[in-house]
Amino acid sequence: MKRHPPARPVHVAATMLSAILFLGGAQASDTDNWPTWRGPGGAGVAKSAVPTSWSDEENVRWRTAIPGRGFSTPVVWGDRIYLTTAVPLEEAAEPEDDGADRGRGGFFGRGGPRGSATVNTAFLVLCLDLDTGKEIWRKKACEAKPHEGFHRTYGSHASVSPVTDGSNVICSFGSQGIYCYDMDGELLWERDPEVELQMRRQFGEGANPALHSGVYVHVFDHESDSFMLALDSKTGAVKWRHKRDEPSTWSTPLVTEHDGAWQVIVAGTNRTRSYELFGGEELWQCGGIGVNAIPSVVRHDDLVFVMSGYREPNLQAIRLGGKGDITDADPSPIAWSSNRGTSYTASPVLHEGRYYCVQDGGKISCFDAASGKAFYLEERLPRGTDLKASPLAAGGVLYVATEEGDVHMIALGEEFKLLGTNTLTDQFFVSSPIAVDGKLLLRGQGDLFCIVESGSDGD
Repeated sequence: MKRHPPARPVHVAATMLSAILFLGGAQASDTDNWPTWRGPGGAGVAKSAVPTSWSDEENVRWRTAIPGRGFSTPVVWGDRIYLTTAVPLEEAAEPEDDGADRGRGGFFGRGGPRGSATVNTAFLVLCLDLDTGKEIWRKKACEAKPHEGFHRTYGSHASVSPVTDGSNVICSFGSQGIYCYDMDGELLWERDPEVELQMRRQFGEGANPALHSGVYVHVFDHESDSFMLALDSKTGAVKWRHKRDEPSTWSTPLVTEHDGAWQVIVAGTNRTRSYELFGGEELWQCGGIGVNAIPSVVRHDDLVFVMSGYREPNLQAIRLGGKGDITDADPSPIAWSSNRGTSYTASPVLHEGRYYCVQDGGKISCFDAASGKAFYLEERLPRGTDLKASPLAAGGVLYVATEEGDVHMIALGEEFKLLGTNTLTDQFFVSSPIAVDGKLLLRGQGDLFCIVESGSDGD
């Protein structure tokens, strides 16, 4: 692994001026942005409607080839798209160590396939024009030989999505470092997390970060010494670092406010925990949700939702307001729970009081977020669907992208209604779909697609 120096500012005078100028424009703009992998509210909900019909020839405004391999979901600010990828610089051989001593289970445990042996790799950050798909800039964050591989089918060395607040864009390559650029590609700082993550079954590094009020939060849960890291988003300085008694997890934290306090809530195998955003103090903890915590935490009113779909499916709606260990509190902190219809990999959509989750095998469920009532449960999607991407809500439609290159469309609401399916040939969706200004972005196997209604400018 390439070791990095401590976080350092770069070209301070120029970047400060650039940030001031950019922020002036950002404050006056009402652009429809997508700043994190699950969108503005962290719940996978877009502001604008997008097309409901497309094919290889229909409504594809542009298609841009992306070098290397990466399953990070793009983010968008203004008229620019930011994404990451990892480009191998030599041919890989078969792995010598399959990592079978870490973790347990069948296909998603000890028997799961890993990536090929690691090779020297270039870790890239790309910026594309939203309207044309043309590359604006490309930066090599680092060049390194990763210490372990990834899941052959679903993994990559660039699975962590960038985050942006409109003044800078922060890109994590996990063990290979965290890199912050201004919006024009100038490196502002870099930070070595000082860890070589040992992920369960070498599934790969893919826990997405959160960014709020100048605090960048990243969870590093793995099979050794897990921790949570908070950085100053402007300088890269460490604000706090908190040890975590957790094995490998991939869940994205939720930053939210309750009773005047901003907190970071993280799901885990052993515990769901809440930390004070600015200082890192643990505020509360509750019994965990089981092995392989992957879906993101979301909130509705005074409930936060954590979920796992592996082995012992578990969806919990936890009441905010507790302090300390609330696991056995009376009354119970769990407003409601379900062991059916839960997602293993995909994060949920929370839209207008309804909680939608999709299972890897192609089933979808919808719950009332307040009561836990199942409006529908484990409805089967067509065509033998397999999926890892998280769904998207836009314009009254839930978009579910699959490994077969399909995107199924389901009506948002209390009744299950399949509206149709669109397919792009020879594509494979692990990245999640996003939508901005009437444009649907789909990152497939080697290509990024922009879907726009014909004759529309996408605005």
